[in-house]
Amino acid sequence: MKSKKFNINYRWTINAFIFSFVFAVILNFSSDVLLKKSNIIIAFFVLLVIVLIGVLSDIIGIAVATGTEEPFHSMASNKVFGAKQSIKLIRNANIVTNICNDIIGDISGIVSGAALTSIIAKLSISSTKSTIYATVFGGILSAITIGGKSLGKNLGMYKANLSFRCWHSFGLV
Repeated sequence: MKSKKFNINYRWTINAFIFSFVFAVILNFSSDVLLKKSNIIIAFFVLLVIVLIGVLSDIIGIAVATGTEEPFHSMASNKVFGAKQSIKLIRNANIVTNICNDIIGDISGIVSGAALTSIIAKLSISSTKSTIYATVFGGILSAITIGGKSLGKNLGMYKANLSFRCWHSFGLV
Protein backbone atom coordinates (compact mmCIF):
# COMPACT_ATOMS: atom_id res chain seq x y z
CA MET A 1 0.00 0.00 0.00
CA LYS A 2 1.32 3.39 -0.99
CA SER A 3 1.27 6.11 1.64
CA LYS A 4 0.25 9.61 0.75
CA LYS A 5 2.94 12.22 0.65
CA PHE A 6 2.42 14.77 3.39
CA ASN A 7 3.17 18.28 2.19
CA ILE A 8 3.40 21.18 4.57
CA ASN A 9 2.62 24.51 2.98
CA TYR A 10 5.23 26.65 4.71
CA ARG A 11 4.34 29.70 2.65
CA TRP A 12 0.72 29.60 3.85
CA THR A 13 1.88 28.96 7.43
CA ILE A 14 4.01 32.10 7.36
CA ASN A 15 1.19 34.10 5.74
CA ALA A 16 -1.27 32.82 8.37
CA PHE A 17 1.14 33.84 11.10
CA ILE A 18 1.51 37.35 9.67
CA PHE A 19 -2.23 37.74 8.98
CA SER A 20 -3.17 36.59 12.47
CA PHE A 21 -0.69 38.99 14.05
CA VAL A 22 -1.94 41.95 12.00
CA PHE A 23 -5.63 41.10 12.59
CA ALA A 24 -5.06 40.62 16.33
CA VAL A 25 -3.21 43.92 16.65
CA ILE A 26 -5.90 45.82 14.73
CA LEU A 27 -8.80 44.25 16.66
CA ASN A 28 -7.06 44.66 20.04
CA PHE A 29 -6.10 48.26 19.35
CA SER A 30 -9.54 49.20 18.04
CA SER A 31 -11.40 47.60 20.91
CA ASP A 32 -9.01 49.07 23.48
CA VAL A 33 -9.44 52.61 22.11
CA LEU A 34 -13.22 52.25 21.87
CA LEU A 35 -13.55 50.74 25.34
CA LYS A 36 -11.39 53.36 27.05
CA LYS A 37 -13.37 56.26 25.61
CA SER A 38 -16.86 54.81 25.99
CA ASN A 39 -19.53 54.38 28.60
CA ILE A 40 -20.73 50.95 29.71
CA ILE A 41 -23.51 50.67 27.11
CA ILE A 42 -21.16 51.40 24.21
CA ALA A 43 -18.58 49.05 25.74
CA PHE A 44 -21.11 46.19 25.76
CA PHE A 45 -22.03 47.04 22.15
CA VAL A 46 -18.34 46.83 21.16
CA LEU A 47 -18.14 43.46 22.92
CA LEU A 48 -21.22 42.26 21.04
CA VAL A 49 -19.68 43.31 17.70
CA ILE A 50 -16.50 41.38 18.50
CA VAL A 51 -18.53 38.26 19.34
CA LEU A 52 -20.58 38.65 16.14
CA ILE A 53 -17.39 38.88 14.07
CA GLY A 54 -16.32 35.52 15.50
CA VAL A 55 -19.72 33.90 14.97
CA LEU A 56 -20.11 35.16 11.38
CA SER A 57 -16.60 34.07 10.44
CA ASP A 58 -17.33 30.58 11.81
CA ILE A 59 -20.51 30.38 9.72
CA ILE A 60 -18.58 31.32 6.57
CA GLY A 61 -15.77 28.90 7.39
CA ILE A 62 -18.03 25.90 7.96
CA ALA A 63 -20.16 26.73 4.90
CA VAL A 64 -17.02 26.74 2.74
CA ALA A 65 -15.82 23.47 4.28
CA THR A 66 -19.11 21.67 3.65
CA GLY A 67 -20.22 23.39 0.43
CA THR A 68 -20.17 21.67 -2.94
CA GLU A 69 -19.19 23.17 -6.28
CA GLU A 70 -21.93 21.70 -8.45
CA PRO A 71 -24.74 24.19 -7.71
CA PHE A 72 -22.37 27.08 -8.26
CA HIS A 73 -21.29 25.86 -11.69
CA SER A 74 -24.88 26.10 -12.88
CA MET A 75 -25.24 29.51 -11.21
CA ALA A 76 -22.00 30.68 -12.86
CA SER A 77 -23.30 29.60 -16.26
CA ASN A 78 -26.38 31.76 -15.57
CA LYS A 79 -24.07 34.62 -14.53
CA VAL A 80 -25.34 34.72 -10.93
CA PHE A 81 -23.40 37.27 -8.91
CA GLY A 82 -20.80 35.60 -6.66
CA ALA A 83 -21.02 32.10 -8.12
CA LYS A 84 -17.46 32.13 -9.51
CA GLN A 85 -16.12 33.47 -6.22
CA SER A 86 -17.98 30.71 -4.36
CA ILE A 87 -16.28 28.09 -6.50
CA LYS A 88 -12.88 29.63 -5.72
CA LEU A 89 -13.68 29.66 -2.01
CA ILE A 90 -14.75 26.00 -2.02
CA ARG A 91 -11.65 24.96 -3.99
CA ASN A 92 -9.49 26.73 -1.39
CA ALA A 93 -11.50 25.49 1.59
CA ASN A 94 -8.43 24.61 3.64
CA ILE A 95 -7.15 28.19 3.57
CA VAL A 96 -10.59 29.83 3.88
CA THR A 97 -11.57 27.71 6.88
CA ASN A 98 -8.21 28.38 8.48
CA ILE A 99 -8.72 32.12 8.09
CA CYS A 100 -12.37 32.16 9.15
CA ASN A 101 -12.50 29.53 11.88
CA ASP A 102 -9.02 29.58 13.31
CA ILE A 103 -7.62 33.05 12.80
CA ILE A 104 -10.66 35.35 12.91
CA GLY A 105 -12.81 33.12 15.14
CA ASP A 106 -10.11 32.42 17.71
CA ILE A 107 -8.79 35.98 17.83
CA SER A 108 -12.33 37.30 18.27
CA GLY A 109 -12.75 34.95 21.23
CA ILE A 110 -9.52 36.12 22.82
CA VAL A 111 -10.23 39.81 22.24
CA SER A 112 -13.80 39.46 23.55
CA GLY A 113 -12.38 38.08 26.80
CA ALA A 114 -9.99 41.02 27.06
CA ALA A 115 -12.84 43.43 26.29
CA LEU A 116 -14.95 41.85 29.02
CA THR A 117 -12.07 42.30 31.46
CA SER A 118 -11.91 45.97 30.54
CA ILE A 119 -15.67 46.34 31.05
CA ILE A 120 -15.47 44.63 34.44
CA ALA A 121 -12.68 47.01 35.45
CA LYS A 122 -15.02 49.91 34.63
CA LEU A 123 -17.84 48.36 36.67
CA SER A 124 -15.99 47.15 39.73
CA ILE A 125 -15.88 49.00 42.99
CA SER A 126 -14.46 46.36 45.31
CA SER A 127 -12.59 43.12 44.75
CA THR A 128 -15.61 41.06 45.83
CA LYS A 129 -17.87 42.70 43.26
CA SER A 130 -15.16 42.35 40.64
CA THR A 131 -15.06 38.59 41.20
CA ILE A 132 -18.85 38.35 40.95
CA TYR A 133 -18.94 40.44 37.77
CA ALA A 134 -16.12 38.42 36.20
CA THR A 135 -17.84 35.14 37.03
CA VAL A 136 -21.34 36.07 35.86
CA PHE A 137 -20.37 38.06 32.77
CA GLY A 138 -17.71 35.51 31.82
CA GLY A 139 -20.37 32.79 31.91
CA ILE A 140 -22.79 34.90 29.87
CA LEU A 141 -20.10 35.77 27.29
CA SER A 142 -19.09 32.12 26.97
CA ALA A 143 -22.69 30.98 26.57
CA ILE A 144 -23.47 33.62 23.93
CA THR A 145 -20.28 32.89 21.99
CA ILE A 146 -20.61 29.10 22.08
CA GLY A 147 -24.37 29.15 21.49
CA GLY A 148 -23.99 31.56 18.58
CA LYS A 149 -21.23 29.50 16.99
CA SER A 150 -23.22 26.29 17.50
CA LEU A 151 -26.30 27.77 15.84
CA GLY A 152 -24.18 29.32 13.09
CA LYS A 153 -22.30 26.10 12.37
CA ASN A 154 -25.58 24.22 12.02
CA LEU A 155 -26.76 26.86 9.56
CA GLY A 156 -23.46 26.84 7.67
CA MET A 157 -23.30 23.04 7.51
CA TYR A 158 -26.81 22.19 6.48
CA LYS A 159 -27.51 25.23 4.36
CA ALA A 160 -24.04 25.77 2.87
CA ASN A 161 -25.21 26.63 -0.65
CA LEU A 162 -27.97 28.88 0.71
CA SER A 163 -25.44 30.50 3.05
CA PHE A 164 -23.17 31.40 0.12
CA ARG A 165 -26.03 33.06 -1.73
CA CYS A 166 -26.97 34.99 1.41
CA TRP A 167 -23.38 36.14 2.07
CA HIS A 168 -22.96 37.20 -1.57
CA SER A 169 -26.15 39.23 -1.51
CA PHE A 170 -24.73 41.15 1.46
CA GLY A 171 -21.32 41.44 -0.20
CA LEU A 172 -19.59 39.57 2.65
CA VAL A 173 -17.97 36.81 0.58
